[in-house]
Amino acid sequence: MPGRLEGKVALITGGARSQGRNHALTFAREGADIVVCDIAEQLPSVHYEMAGPDDLAETVKLVEALDRRCVAVQADVTDTAAMSAVVDHGLEQLGRIDILLANAGIVGHAPFADITDEEWDDMIAVDLTGVFKSFRAVIPTMVEQESGRIIVTSSIVGRTAVPGLAHYCAAKWGCIGLMKTAALELAPYGITVNAVCPTNVDTAMIQNRHMYGAFAPDLADPTREDVYDAFVSVNAIPIPWLEMQDVSNVMLFLASDDARYITGESIHVAAGWNAPNVA
Repeated sequence: MPGRLEGKVALITGGARSQGRNHALTFAREGADIVVCDIAEQLPSVHYEMAGPDDLAETVKLVEALDRRCVAVQADVTDTAAMSAVVDHGLEQLGRIDILLANAGIVGHAPFADITDEEWDDMIAVDLTGVFKSFRAVIPTMVEQESGRIIVTSSIVGRTAVPGLAHYCAAKWGCIGLMKTAALELAPYGITVNAVCPTNVDTAMIQNRHMYGAFAPDLADPTREDVYDAFVSVNAIPIPWLEMQDVSNVMLFLASDDARYITGESIHVAAGWNAPNVA
């Protein structure tokens, strides 16, 4: 039986590991070929270990083990020329791009007045400007095809506020406005544009001592066990964090024909974090 994405090509940014890799494997299992890009190097303002070239190569290996084609490019989403080159290479190798998952992102925490210029600039550059440049890079080919699915990884904190995450909240709120405007502009061309807003996800972005410090500021060296209850406390459903597959399943739905008339929407995969809010 054909997969839900049979014959499609998906471009996934930030695909060297974690959510991006899991999305790539989920889409490949459903028949898609994959173009994956990642900066695959460390940003000085990021306080946890980022993915590297070996991680990007591992994503390719795992996709190909599912008998799907995979094209990988080391590229920075904040670089216009680099993102254009990713799209051009994907088209050259695989012939089309049907789906964009604008997934690349970073996170960090600091009190508002302590956020440095470098931390602010990098957060906005990667988590918002990088989304814009990824969108812009794929739009011409999707308009020409008169079809496409664009999905951005926002966050539940793109729908609310969290002390210590001002720069991250600002970027993720910005993604929602960007997505909604693109949805209106691209609807006449058969292109849908949506956002997924997860609560905390069990990935390296969350599972590191820097982020633990946001949830256990009184501890000098907090562990996963130390912050477990604090993570549970933000969700209505009593879990600390989502599994990556929980997010991939929603990405798959939005990329499939099942969601052909859904556009301009923010889908909350938030274990009820958002339940008290109107939006």
